Amino acid sequence: MQNGGGKRILITGGAGFLGSHLCERLLADGHDVLCVDNFFTGARRNVAHLLPNARFELLRHDVTFPLYVEVDEIYNLACPASPVHYQHDPVQTTKTSVIGAINMLGLAKRLKVKILQASTSEVYGDPEIHPQTEEYWGNVNPIGFRSCYDEGKRCAETLFFDYRRQHRLETKVVRIFNTYGPRMHPNDGRVVSNLIMQALRAEDITLYGDGQQTRSFCYVDDLIEGFVRMMGTVPNVTGPINIGNPVESTIRELAETVIDLTGSSSKLVYRPLPPDDPRQRRPDISKARDVLGWEPKVALREGLARTIAYFESHSAEARS
Repeated sequence: MQNGGGKRILITGGAGFLGSHLCERLLADGHDVLCVDNFFTGARRNVAHLLPNARFELLRHDVTFPLYVEVDEIYNLACPASPVHYQHDPVQTTKTSVIGAINMLGLAKRLKVKILQASTSEVYGDPEIHPQTEEYWGNVNPIGFRSCYDEGKRCAETLFFDYRRQHRLETKVVRIFNTYGPRMHPNDGRVVSNLIMQALRAEDITLYGDGQQTRSFCYVDDLIEGFVRMMGTVPNVTGPINIGNPVESTIRELAETVIDLTGSSSKLVYRPLPPDDPRQRRPDISKARDVLGWEPKVALREGLARTIAYFESHSAEARS
């Protein structure tokens, strides 16, 4: 399956925000890429520029059904990641995380190849320790509106470690913290895209609660570097490893930076905090530094400027 030293690599959810950037990176590294997506939240336009590349293949497929292909590595990214999308069809969200993981693990087992699971900081829920280390078991509401995503990802992690113990499969798990950058969906409900779109339209910028809840925002290029480094580790490195930015910002600070960068006349308005919305979220990335030699490089202001430029030039919503 290898060709000229490169590998044939499967990326599920490859036409999504993160997946499309990973496709670009792996192609640039000399690999063949099989991008699989059902286009529920991913978009063909995210990878349209890659279609002329002979080493890139796009396959429409839902990971809740088995997939029979030949590859050398698997990155499992398939799952809606924003509340607007994963709450639209919560049963399907859980199925994508759990049944999708079973199908991709089964494929990896058959092929005897390593597989990486894109997990999430949502497994920590509304954390009671700060910052969050990988040893923290989390504080997740199992029956709330966010549970389809949180618990689906937690179960997927369980499956990855059980397949490793039971079938000696080489598995890797990373936990993604808030990521932003070009190709975010403008209406995905996540805070960075929300604030940018409202600012570009000169609308009131909506903050929930008092705006003092915190997040740690990682630029997409930094995150993809973490993925690639994790996949390249020796077999006994399994994770989970936090991949995110340890620099913490309040949502109000984020909004004020977006207003400044866009030159918007938007005003801040406040709304009630949604149920189960975490008050604080910041990764401890000691393991990423020690094991992967990784830490984020792109400062928030620089990354936001790149993201705003993307929305201005690519988003019909921004121009309306």
